[in-house]
Amino acid sequence: MNTKLLAKICKTPGAPGFEQKVRELVIKELKGLCDEVEIDNMGNVYAIKRGASDKRVMVGAHMDEIGFMVTHIDDKGFVRFTTLGGFDPKTLTAQRVLIHGKKDVIGVMASKPIHVMTAAERNKVPKTTDYFIDTGLSKKEVEKLVSVGDSVTREREFIEMGNCVNSKSLDNRLAVFILIETLRKLKGKKIPHDLYGVFTVQEEVGIRGANVASLRVNPDFGFGLDTTIAFDVPGAAEHEKITKLGEGTAIKLMDAGTICDYRMVDYMKKTAKKHKIKWQPEILTAGGTDTSGIQRMTQGGSIAGAVSIPTRNLHQVIEMADKDDIQGSIDLLAASISDLDSYDWSFK
Repeated sequence: MNTKLLAKICKTPGAPGFEQKVRELVIKELKGLCDEVEIDNMGNVYAIKRGASDKRVMVGAHMDEIGFMVTHIDDKGFVRFTTLGGFDPKTLTAQRVLIHGKKDVIGVMASKPIHVMTAAERNKVPKTTDYFIDTGLSKKEVEKLVSVGDSVTREREFIEMGNCVNSKSLDNRLAVFILIETLRKLKGKKIPHDLYGVFTVQEEVGIRGANVASLRVNPDFGFGLDTTIAFDVPGAAEHEKITKLGEGTAIKLMDAGTICDYRMVDYMKKTAKKHKIKWQPEILTAGGTDTSGIQRMTQGGSIAGAVSIPTRNLHQVIEMADKDDIQGSIDLLAASISDLDSYDWSFK
């Protein structure tokens, strides 16, 4: 597995609406892997590989990561922010961030020290508004480099732990990596239908890029490609675990925005069995993915499902995934694209 490429993709900043650096990296990696590359007005990247028929298959992998936007710089130079995407506020404590201004400025997420908190403050659930970014610079120095509206991303190195990778932004840079590697695996091979591998924008703030891309592609078949919760940790009941690390790639049955087409679910299960790919079912009762946009934002809807990558500690800077599950996701997606014409897609 090309963990060097995965690390580079994870480290590259790209908050929702600010995906340009990730986009540049993706376009560079796509050279020689598809027939055409297009970019729309929102910044979605379309990697198009022509197939034997003009039916269309869309795969959506979002490029953005949860992040922040600068809203205010106070008289002491401290930076206030709003969130871009869903955060558990307690995960902000003691973290470093990068403010992407005229140049990158390192900062720390600071808050009131426990030593001077009242008893009530110590016991309350933290809010994002309890935090501010300290750059160690004066207001004058900050304002030379930082403006209201600049994006902010989290700072954390990519490491390997056992058979796992651990980093910020595995959600959803894992999917970006998997889609690139799937296109690499399909290079030089014939596929039954035109494939649109779409690297989407602004998923973390409401499936915005995927909605626009689906309207453009108008797919007959669709695959979401995203991380999912692996809650296989101490204290978790069996029914809460969603998925488990090392138990294979996951085939989505539903999430909060999608009930996957029963034909697609059946097809993906049979494809996994045919190619001896280890898999597990995924039912995500809260949270959605690009799958919903791919399924619904197209004339007549598409026959849609999703490949999900089990990941621990989602929306934290210590997200973790198993390399065998990642490889299984590549294998399942490539096989599902290649074998689409082998299944009876009629209603029955």
